[in-house]
Amino acid sequence: MQKKLSSLPEYTVILIDMGKTGTFFTSYYHRYRIIALKKSLSTGWVKVDKDFYDKYKDYLGMAILAKTKDGKIIKTPFPPGYQYIGNPKYGQWKKDERGNSFWEFYGKYAFLSYLFGLSRRGIYRSDYDEYLSYQRRGRPYFGRDKMGRPKYGTSGVYTRKRYNNFFDRRAEKNRLSRQRFSEKVRSRIGRSRVSSFRGRGGGFGK
Repeated sequence: MQKKLSSLPEYTVILIDMGKTGTFFTSYYHRYRIIALKKSLSTGWVKVDKDFYDKYKDYLGMAILAKTKDGKIIKTPFPPGYQYIGNPKYGQWKKDERGNSFWEFYGKYAFLSYLFGLSRRGIYRSDYDEYLSYQRRGRPYFGRDKMGRPKYGTSGVYTRKRYNNFFDRRAEKNRLSRQRFSEKVRSRIGRSRVSSFRGRGGGFGK
């Protein structure tokens, strides 16, 4: 994908869905949203290998690949849109009523808030500074809410709200899996009781 997008001056690739099919032979799939040049498009299901699937299973809703306008390639997963925050070309730091610094995009770049889903929550300076620290160490940044829960990624509270279809589908799959297991257990217990009865009684009238 990096090769296919190489001609673009900047872009962001966000992992928006994951899935796997098959019982004996499992196939693995991703779906991505690509944001570039003020436009956004979503791919269909893209088949990936198991190692790649496992590598990114914790990063639902996060940018897993990006190219900035200065040509820098970012491969460490991060919250979408964070590469624009802190850049005085796109916005500025302002203070809320409590004196906390938060980021505000300039009017002509307000579309970035919409494209990256940033408009529904403020990005505060403390979060951004922590993100920079993680990026310098090559570690993905998940953030923490006031209760200490991760904000981003597959376990993130923001992710669960925005990608509820993924979690609903996973819950339904787990429910069906438990149901099939219970049916198998009941079936085996039933056969075991019949077999035991036959063993003690010498069979049915034989």
